[in-house]
Amino acid sequence: MSDPIPHLDQFAEHLAHERRVSPYTVRNYKTAVESFVEGIKDSGKWTGDFGAITSLQVRAYLIESGRAKARRTLHNQVSGLRAFYLYLRREGVVASNPFTGLILPKLDKPLPKFLTESQMRDLLNAPILLWKDGQLGAFEAFRDALALELLYGGGLRVSELCALNHGQVDPGQGVARVLGKGQKVRLCPLGPVALQCLKTFVQRFDLEAAHDAPVVCTRRGRRMEPRQIQKSLKTHLAAAELPLDMTPHKLRHSFATHMLDQGADLRAVQELLGHANLSTTQIYTHVSIARLKEAHKQAHPRA
Repeated sequence: MSDPIPHLDQFAEHLAHERRVSPYTVRNYKTAVESFVEGIKDSGKWTGDFGAITSLQVRAYLIESGRAKARRTLHNQVSGLRAFYLYLRREGVVASNPFTGLILPKLDKPLPKFLTESQMRDLLNAPILLWKDGQLGAFEAFRDALALELLYGGGLRVSELCALNHGQVDPGQGVARVLGKGQKVRLCPLGPVALQCLKTFVQRFDLEAAHDAPVVCTRRGRRMEPRQIQKSLKTHLAAAELPLDMTPHKLRHSFATHMLDQGADLRAVQELLGHANLSTTQIYTHVSIARLKEAHKQAHPRA
């Protein structure tokens, strides 16, 4: 068993309890530090002192890592290492950060995949149609219809949907108070269709709508997990004859794209999605522009 890496466990605690990042981020940042230390050990330069690591060693490690890793993986790894060194500096463990001023290869920015409005309607209708055809139980059909309406209608992340309790939904105001990334709360407007789906689901199956009861649940009233939502989505994509590589997050892409297509303000969409930076939301304007250009190309005689 290898020796424990100095300060790594404390860093993980800092991420989880002070910065309140997701467990996935904690895991990925820890892995980044572990991979980095392993690489420095392989070069024969590891002394156990992070303060002794130079910018030259960092560049050599990243050049070597870049031969085997995708650019995005490399960027994510460096994000974790930068956060680790910021923590070490704050704690007075190191005097400088060897990742400062580091230039990484530019990332390609593929446009997010999404469903058209027509495709989205087919998907939203799929659960009830499967029930009417006798291919899905009533409980699962009405629950899945509700889940899809909330994911698309509210622009929720799948983790936010699974964590949503009845006490966070205000039917009178037509909004849900969602706990998003970084433990930040935001208001998500829910349309009348989603609210009616919720009301029907609760009443039809006589569900407990207690303050801390999950909105989307199993037959036993237990909270759904993201993988269960993903699995049910595949069923409905297949039924609607839609691409099976669509994920709950791509329904969020569809939400943002359709909002902008219909003239929504970019900053309003940023707020609805819970993005910290406007640049994250701007990718959806590129989708709309790309579609406009394609329409122009198809229809204009001089295109």
